[in-house]
Amino acid sequence: MEEIDVQQLMDGFRDRVRRIALFDPLYDLDRKRETDLNGTRIDMKGLGLLTLLFFFEQKLIRNNKIGVKELAYFLKEATKQVYVLKDETYEQLARTLIQTFRPTTGKKRSYTFFDWETKSEQNIEYSILKANNFDATANVQYYTLDEDGLELIFATKEFYSEFQLSINQLILRKQLEKGEFKGALRQINEMRIDVETLQERITKLKHEIQRSIISEETFERYKELLDDIYTRLEREDEEFKELRDFVKETRDRLYAENIHQKEQNTYGYVLKINRELEEVHYEHTQLLDQTLHLKNTTLITAQESLYYTGMQSFNFDQDIVSRIVSTPLPMVAMKGILHPFLKVEENEFWSPLTVLAEQNIVEGRDERVEYHFYEVDDDASGDPYKLWLTEKYKELMSYFLQAYEEGEANCLSDFMTYLENNDLASIYEHRYFYDFWIVLHQRSPITNETGDEEDNNTIFGEAFGLLGSRTLKVIETSSIIQKVDRYSISEMIITLEEDEDGLF
Repeated sequence: MEEIDVQQLMDGFRDRVRRIALFDPLYDLDRKRETDLNGTRIDMKGLGLLTLLFFFEQKLIRNNKIGVKELAYFLKEATKQVYVLKDETYEQLARTLIQTFRPTTGKKRSYTFFDWETKSEQNIEYSILKANNFDATANVQYYTLDEDGLELIFATKEFYSEFQLSINQLILRKQLEKGEFKGALRQINEMRIDVETLQERITKLKHEIQRSIISEETFERYKELLDDIYTRLEREDEEFKELRDFVKETRDRLYAENIHQKEQNTYGYVLKINRELEEVHYEHTQLLDQTLHLKNTTLITAQESLYYTGMQSFNFDQDIVSRIVSTPLPMVAMKGILHPFLKVEENEFWSPLTVLAEQNIVEGRDERVEYHFYEVDDDASGDPYKLWLTEKYKELMSYFLQAYEEGEANCLSDFMTYLENNDLASIYEHRYFYDFWIVLHQRSPITNETGDEEDNNTIFGEAFGLLGSRTLKVIETSSIIQKVDRYSISEMIITLEEDEDGLF
């Protein structure tokens, strides 16, 4: 036999017992031994359910003045063909029924049980009927169904009250499709009661949030509850909009078919359905606004209140310093105490999808990024960057000539090694170094006159001027030099020759 998770099985045991407890007043009535004038036993449990249905019907038609006399009259009309009773007996029965659902003490009914989930004795309070109004002149108390009474009524219809509105919407659509307009109007009245019940629940929830949030766990629980309520209300609002459009289409169709003249009652029902549905939809929209306000204002305010209360009651010396100093704690426990006051760990993450996004490559560097090679005839006058580059090329030629004279620059790799040995390796980390040698290879052989062609105004003019009467030849080889990750260049054989009129 497969092992059963006992704890999971008992989850929500209290809520299940609460639904059973709602039927307890009916069983109390069933134990009563009332008889009529002929000695026939009166079905008190059945009359109790009829009483609930009577109050529910009065709530549908929005009649708020229902007391003992009104209930006694209803019981007489409902049972006159079954029981033989005096008029004062009907009034006595009505009082008994009301007092069973709403004790004369004014307290709610209670139900004691053993909660197997918590392994402890628990008590549940619930209210079937509640006082609705009081006529001081006639000294008459009026009653109406409380939230638990509505849930008991809905439980007899085999679905839960929290889904009552959604179910009623589905039923309403079916009735409209079948043309049962009278039943549809009643269904809208039931939907109005559902909305009113939700209104009371949200009001209670607001007070409960303001009163009960004492920890982050409680905050998260209420936050999840409000999210669920708001999501359900959004779905119901969408259904209301579809129902409104459906009723409007039905009204227009009946008008086009001249039903408003042939069957005035039918068309009148449709107009009333349209009006009543708009009212219920408006009230339901108010619930959406209230729930959103609870999420964005009340809930956050309660959380901030919890935060500031904790901050005001926190004493660093007493709660942290004295705790560490007076109690010999292990290092693991010390870390746990100090952890909330340490800097939050920060990790950088990137998504592989970023490679598909638009790239904006910016690199901090001394030189400006250019995407072409400068030609020797680029004019250097008037551009600060080109003037800077002219100085760098002149400096680079000076270092090369010095290295060549020392016999350490017969090839490009030797010159780069020379720069490393003289703490000048940072030079070949920049692009202008590679641009310089690529241009020299393109223009080889290089003479002083190469820079004089444009009156020494090119960015290479001053660098070429250092050659004097010599000729610089640069020959590329097949090997590759890569001193840094960003750049690589072909190896080059470099020779410096004196012209025929000079000595070298």
